[in-house]
Amino acid sequence: MTQVERDKKHDLLTVVLEDYFHVGALNGLISPHQWGRFETRFERNTLKALELLKRFDVKATFFVLGWIAERCPELIAEVANRGHEIANYGFYHRNVRQMTREEFRDDARRSRDTLEIACSKRVIGYRIPQGLRSSSDLWMLDVLAEEGYVYDSSIVPGFRSSAADARFRFAYQHERNGRELWEFPHATWSCLGYLVPISGGNYFRQIPHTLLKHAVAHWKRSFDAPFMMYFHVWELDPDQPRISAASLMARTRQYRKLNKMHWVLGEYLKKYKFGTIADYLGCDLRATALPARPLREDSGIVVHTSNASAGGRAPRTPVTIVVPCFNERPALPYLANTLDSVGKLLGRDYVLSLIFVDDGSDDGTWEVLNRLFGNRENCRLVQHPRNLGVAAAILTGIRHANTEIVCSIDCDCSYDPHELMQMIPLLTGDVDLVTASPYHPKGRVMNVPAWRLSLSKGASWLYGKVLRHKLATYTSCFRIYRRSKVVDLQLSELGYLGVTETLCLLDLQGARLVEFPTTLQVRILGRSKMKVVKTIVGHLHNLLTMRRMRRLIDRNSRLVLQSNDPTPPIDDQRTTVGSKLTQGKSND
Repeated sequence: MTQVERDKKHDLLTVVLEDYFHVGALNGLISPHQWGRFETRFERNTLKALELLKRFDVKATFFVLGWIAERCPELIAEVANRGHEIANYGFYHRNVRQMTREEFRDDARRSRDTLEIACSKRVIGYRIPQGLRSSSDLWMLDVLAEEGYVYDSSIVPGFRSSAADARFRFAYQHERNGRELWEFPHATWSCLGYLVPISGGNYFRQIPHTLLKHAVAHWKRSFDAPFMMYFHVWELDPDQPRISAASLMARTRQYRKLNKMHWVLGEYLKKYKFGTIADYLGCDLRATALPARPLREDSGIVVHTSNASAGGRAPRTPVTIVVPCFNERPALPYLANTLDSVGKLLGRDYVLSLIFVDDGSDDGTWEVLNRLFGNRENCRLVQHPRNLGVAAAILTGIRHANTEIVCSIDCDCSYDPHELMQMIPLLTGDVDLVTASPYHPKGRVMNVPAWRLSLSKGASWLYGKVLRHKLATYTSCFRIYRRSKVVDLQLSELGYLGVTETLCLLDLQGARLVEFPTTLQVRILGRSKMKVVKTIVGHLHNLLTMRRMRRLIDRNSRLVLQSNDPTPPIDDQRTTVGSKLTQGKSND
């Protein structure tokens, strides 16, 4: 490309079409199989971006996730129909270091096929999420060239300025084995020996605009290479849901000064001439032979099929799921999508009913529950006039249930409700409760703070010294109950302690309890309501109470054995124990 040709060229505007829960900073918290459970906002945010570009008469290159194109091809078609270029951002937002060479090749093929089907145009460009930041990753460019891509825009020059980094600061042609690929790196400003990114996104929001606009102007005066600017569609959405489990750094990058992005972009769109990368290179995007539509893969949900006719199936078992809710408004859309998926999974074997207990919320939870579930035939909404506690809410749900099998789940889905498919069959005729256990040798814990794990494991260890059942976890709310065993329990603790007290009372009554190894993940949306110090003190008091009860029961058992009276039936023993427990609680 000659100097005269470059002078006639425009700068480059690129838009990343992804949603707020796709971002790389949240990879350790949110996996692709959870994406379908979140409230999606990419459609409305993309329309915002299109209106912004229309106002300034600017065309842009949209780097689009294949996952989005598969679910909403009409949106991608709309972007293309408005004259914008569609380019590839991968299928599942994976960093190049998360894939082998062949995995990357397969991903680049699958996502491009999905995008071309959606927009009916050629896709010739690529960008890897989180960028290329090391020369050891340049093999990716070789693969893209082999796959027929024309350009890439992934390189982020190193923070420390050097001659090697300077080679990657400006647009150039990457060549390997006779194949060429244009590379358009992210723009940087050399300051005191460091390369500071100035191309957009998070840097536009965090760096003061007064300083950044001078850095961009310096680029324009100093270099012939095109200035590449970008933003994400979610950056136009200051009201997006907050992922509370993210680190302070991730929350700062994701949410700080979102309301600044719209007017800052307007400043640059008004001042400079931008266009697409394909137009800059003079590429024809008209489709020739597009691939056949790829088969859609479900996002981790197991679908059970059977060759048996409907008439040959066993009768479906009635099951109720109880969901306690207290100030859970941010988590409810995620919960609704998750329960839709759970319903499809369980629907073949179970007749499912849902009971939502609003435990005196004051953040609009009751209104959102009614909007999401109020018109569903299998849903029932119950409201406490004031906050009583999670154990009280679960017990209220159990008492409103009409089935013998009742499940309780956490509203934040920190335990995956899909595992009910494996847990419910464990409630056999001689089992009264199945409880999920992340501290089981086969269980897992993900991203939960170490101090909180220590407290919970310590409490479980102490309860194991007092109770008959030696479980790994006593505090989980994720359980399967036999309704007739718990519906008449009288709890002295109605909050988090009551969840453990319920298990303790069943244990002392002689019920049989079973553990299911599971995975506990940190809460993603909303905040925990547990008061740590109060809960610790409460557990210690609860342990002393249970220890006294255990001694009372053991002493009475010895007296029975020492007498010559015949041993009463098992049912009578349990009734006697239950009445003693009630007396013991009232005395305390």
